[in-house]
Amino acid sequence: MAYTPQYGPGTSHVAENRRRQMNPSIELDKVRDVTDEDVVLVLGHRAPGSAYPTAHPPLAEQQEPDCPIRKIVEPTEGAKAGDRVRYIQFVDSMYDGPSQPYQRTYTECYRFRGIDPGTLSGRQIVECRERDLEAYSKWLIETEMFEPALTSIRGATVHGHSLRLAEDGLMFDMLQRCILGDDGVVTYVKDQIGEPLDRAVAVGKPLDDAWVKAHSTIFHSLTGVAYRDDEEYIEYIQRIHTLRTKYGFMPVEE
Repeated sequence: MAYTPQYGPGTSHVAENRRRQMNPSIELDKVRDVTDEDVVLVLGHRAPGSAYPTAHPPLAEQQEPDCPIRKIVEPTEGAKAGDRVRYIQFVDSMYDGPSQPYQRTYTECYRFRGIDPGTLSGRQIVECRERDLEAYSKWLIETEMFEPALTSIRGATVHGHSLRLAEDGLMFDMLQRCILGDDGVVTYVKDQIGEPLDRAVAVGKPLDDAWVKAHSTIFHSLTGVAYRDDEEYIEYIQRIHTLRTKYGFMPVEE
């Protein structure tokens, strides 16, 4: 019988949201539209319309020796072209943000190819070939993985985002890369490392509290679902810690 991945424990809607994001067979809701040019502007790696800088010649021109792995693994479009490696980095508010560092890494590993994700305590970065990165970034911004007020694209100077939300509902950002306009739309006026943009990039209006709570993947005892209230999740984590304590990193159950 074929193995069916579970993608994670839990009976709460927070746990279910985590499984939905990680499961590549589930198509996440598309919440907004951003153009390819908008993505390039926010990333800040190259000028819109310019050629992709390369790190090496296209694979087809390299005349590499015969290798069975190359026949098995299809290279991504960026790898085929020899693109350089670039990145996007996200931060999510602990106040019912749509994702969080480990969750983003799990989701990207299940859904994307040719990536190198990095998970930190309050931010998450993913690196890959540049044209692949732009396609992945567009998906991450357009779907329910992104919420304009509770998610931010910040390549540098991230600190402070996990504190209380500002009066306008946006996360604190020392470089103020995005602002909330009088029309209620969040726009990026700087790229992810804080360089001013030639024109603002709109990413939509913040979603209402009901949507935010229904789509959150963060346990929070004050604003959402308390971690202790998901008994299956607690049981799963306790089992892992118990086995690691007894058997180190190679647990064996009787």
